[in-house]
Amino acid sequence: MSTAAESASTADAAALAERYGLSRSAARPPFRDYLRELWGRRQFIYSYARARTYALYAGARLGSVWQILTPLLNAGVYFLAFGVLLGAAKGIENYPAFLICGMFVFTFTQRSMTEGSRSIATNMSLIRTLHFPRATLPLAYVVNELNQLFISMAILLVLVGFTDGPAWRWFLIVPALLLQTMFNIGVTLIFARLGTFLTDISQLLPFITRTWLYASGIFFSIPDKLRDADAPGWVIHALALNPISAYIDIMRRALLESHAEHALPNAWPIAIGWAIVALAGGFIYFWRAEDRYGRG
Repeated sequence: MSTAAESASTADAAALAERYGLSRSAARPPFRDYLRELWGRRQFIYSYARARTYALYAGARLGSVWQILTPLLNAGVYFLAFGVLLGAAKGIENYPAFLICGMFVFTFTQRSMTEGSRSIATNMSLIRTLHFPRATLPLAYVVNELNQLFISMAILLVLVGFTDGPAWRWFLIVPALLLQTMFNIGVTLIFARLGTFLTDISQLLPFITRTWLYASGIFFSIPDKLRDADAPGWVIHALALNPISAYIDIMRRALLESHAEHALPNAWPIAIGWAIVALAGGFIYFWRAEDRYGRG
């Protein structure tokens, strides 16, 4: 068929669709309508997240008990490696809680990014079968990791309750978790789009997150470490701009009274800024490719 004939056929099809009020099923809706449709699918997001959690542990003999054992075992390994063998616990009170808090916060973001980057590619059959906002899939992955974090935080609260005792500052956990969840949603949406069209991103993510792990002050206090190294003050401020460092810091401030002397400068404003920028940028970036997911 010639180019002219193809153009005429396309024009006829467009005119016929307009005549009968038809629209392209995969067309990208306006941004406000997209957010409204996402809110209408909130039950699907939560149900899909629960189904993923069940499927993850369905084949294990201990089942969902691994939701508690996994964070505890990870924390134990890192405490042995960094707290005991490398002496990172020196000068830090209640180092087990200090370390576990950092690990739990980092794991929430790490797993949201890593799993979310595959959320579109691994659900292509569902995407090609049903019409729904594609952002529901990466959002469900974040909700799944948030459910895991709730269990981990319950364990941490028991530990801190025994060692430091409960305190009113624990209520700061709520805004701290809210800000990190906003950040995680935005970052997960970004990597969900990247993972769909750049398949090599799944190979790079382990190296990216591992570097991020060691640069985020999980195993040590960043201000203390840099003061010992006689680093200039601007270096501390630069490292404080790391979003994970900020989220770890505000969570430690909420849980550990002794953390005040090891705290990063301006952690709360940095945490708020990253949450807003990542959430808005992530939604817009993902939405702009809405009509391309599932093609090919």
